[in-house]
Amino acid sequence: MPLDNLRAFLDAIDEHDTLVRVTHAVSVDKEITEIADRCMKSPGGGPALLFARPALPGGAPSRYPVAVNLFGSERRMALALGVQCLDDIAARISELVALKVPEGLLGKLALLPRLAEVAKFPPKTVGRPACQETVVKDADVDLTQLPAPICWPEDGGPYITLGGVITRDPVSGVRNVGMYRVQVLSKNTLAMHWQRHKVGAAHWRTMAERGETMPVAIALGGDPASIYSASAPLPPTIDEFLFAGFLRGEPVRLSKAVTSDLEVPAEADFVIEGYIDPRDELVLEGPFGDHTGFYSLPDYYPKVHVTAVTMRDKPVWPHTIVGRPPMEDYYLGHATERIFLPLLRLTIPEIVDLHMPAEGIFHNLVFVSIDKQYPGQAYKVMSGLWGQGLMSPAKVMVVVAKDVNVRDPKQAWWDAHNHIDPERDVRFTMGPIDVLDH
Repeated sequence: MPLDNLRAFLDAIDEHDTLVRVTHAVSVDKEITEIADRCMKSPGGGPALLFARPALPGGAPSRYPVAVNLFGSERRMALALGVQCLDDIAARISELVALKVPEGLLGKLALLPRLAEVAKFPPKTVGRPACQETVVKDADVDLTQLPAPICWPEDGGPYITLGGVITRDPVSGVRNVGMYRVQVLSKNTLAMHWQRHKVGAAHWRTMAERGETMPVAIALGGDPASIYSASAPLPPTIDEFLFAGFLRGEPVRLSKAVTSDLEVPAEADFVIEGYIDPRDELVLEGPFGDHTGFYSLPDYYPKVHVTAVTMRDKPVWPHTIVGRPPMEDYYLGHATERIFLPLLRLTIPEIVDLHMPAEGIFHNLVFVSIDKQYPGQAYKVMSGLWGQGLMSPAKVMVVVAKDVNVRDPKQAWWDAHNHIDPERDVRFTMGPIDVLDH
């Protein structure tokens, strides 16, 4: 059975992995980060943490516990997605992309169960959602009472770091759910940090050009497959909740937001609803201690006016921190690496395996093994990978033979360094750069 909400995920971690409940009062102002950072850098990614008594800046107690490092190991990532191994999901995707219409009536009939499985994935709308058991609207909204942590000493303020930001394309109507950091500015305003190549940013630009107010919703918690899907590099035409339904093997339940016509996860712990006014000036966001181990610099981004905060009974605030690896985000990225490998093979079939080690901070270093058939094939593979969405900012790609285990960086480096001819094998090129890059 899929995990339907964050509480069920916490219970599964408690039963099958390690969940540490911190009962002492711990401040959201950098203290949670200090403890979580030490745990994440311990062997195996450390335990998941549930801070039962977080203290707000100034010392006042928060009513809501904070959960950190929920996805911080391969075992917990597999638990989140309901599999024994992440490669099990890749195998399911491989079967789907290999679908071919067979010849003969019997062959076509045999295909029906697999097609029926695909039809189960779209999200379904429900009434009376758990996420709206408490509704706070308009002047009663006070974001400073939520336990959004201040992560690092020079950060610009408290940050929402594990939320799914829900927007909709004003032309096609296609929904997008992206995981962007969001800075809390005041009781009812936020700064939305979305880079120019993100889908949410494209929606905002289109609506701003049309002079239209843009509705936004930020979902925190809910089922773990939907949380992960917000971080996945899906094409703009693929609904993240559809993908989460595929991962779960069961549709994600959605419900209409209270103050807009966006749909939000019915099982979310918190939903922050609001809008962006195209007439507003951009607001200064940052600095923010980022996954590179450096602070990304302050810059100007859209301001979100919050119209409502809704929550379920006894909600938990999900949070993550980023910084010098290893961190929890490595395991989210590792899941993407394993799950999306079959899709990369659709366009680059000679790829045998691929790995992005923690030290490379996602896309900065990519090891690729290929089934080499002809001279210069590695250059073709590298060019193909650089054209694949979020692989485009990759700084270093190392292509090796199929018998090299790229999931072992030491072996991959050993093989590369012992066989490389710099004049023949090294290529320099230019491409886009991630705005987070210091």
